[in-house]
Amino acid sequence: MAANIQPLATSGNDAAAGSKKTKNINRLLVYTFLIGFTLIYMLPFFTALMTSVRTQEDLGVNGVFSIPTVVTLDNFPTAWAQGRVNRYLMNSFIITIPALGATIMLSSLSAYALARFKFPGNMLLYFMYVAGTMLPFQILLLPVFLLTNKLGLYNTYWGVILIHTAFQLGFCTFVLRNFMRTVPGEIMEAARIDGASEWGIYWRIMMPLTVPAIAAVSTLEFTWIFNDYLWAIILIQNDALKPVTAGLSTLQGQFITNWPLIVAGALIATVPTLIMFFTLQRYFIGGLTLGSGK
Repeated sequence: MAANIQPLATSGNDAAAGSKKTKNINRLLVYTFLIGFTLIYMLPFFTALMTSVRTQEDLGVNGVFSIPTVVTLDNFPTAWAQGRVNRYLMNSFIITIPALGATIMLSSLSAYALARFKFPGNMLLYFMYVAGTMLPFQILLLPVFLLTNKLGLYNTYWGVILIHTAFQLGFCTFVLRNFMRTVPGEIMEAARIDGASEWGIYWRIMMPLTVPAIAAVSTLEFTWIFNDYLWAIILIQNDALKPVTAGLSTLQGQFITNWPLIVAGALIATVPTLIMFFTLQRYFIGGLTLGSGK
């Protein structure tokens, strides 16, 4: 009987070893695929980085996908000062910060009303917000241009700020409303019994509880507004008012374009969005996974 047990144990060990080997092979294939996909995804960034540290002559002679023969960092200070990236970045902040603040404030108020109050037309308003996010804003370029021109907002900061706020309200309200509905209603009822006003409940209870969702939405909205190019070139003509995305296009010459200089300026322009993401990374990831287990 003992002789019969040994082959069974050996067979079990062989099966476990084979299963472990199969798992290791599958894991290796998955990691290889992910690393390869990541390298392909990062190829434009690596190309831009290599372009920013070479001269225009080297780029013109050897091409983009070549090892730089001359490595220089002069393109970055040149783009910052002579290319006026410092001014364009300031314009981007002047547009992005008020637009982001107004968007979060207004969308949180509308989301709170849609999530916590029952009134006729509640779902209709909610669906209007959702439908607005599905509308391609490119088809509204001419009406928006005529509207801003009629209101005297063309070629001003306020024109771009108000348009960004209006177009981002739908998405932010959609996300915040769905999150606010997950907050237990007993918390608000207890606050009302204690004499809290609706504004106090919104500001002191709902807003602190909605911080993860607000951080996630703020990260996305900051990136979208800061990196916007279309509205900047449609609504702003004055070069002194252009944000960095539209301002970099002015560095292109009629006959010769210094691509290393432009790419260096573009890399500088990515720094604020990276800082924003890494600052709110913990809240951003938490906001994306909220409710995933429900």
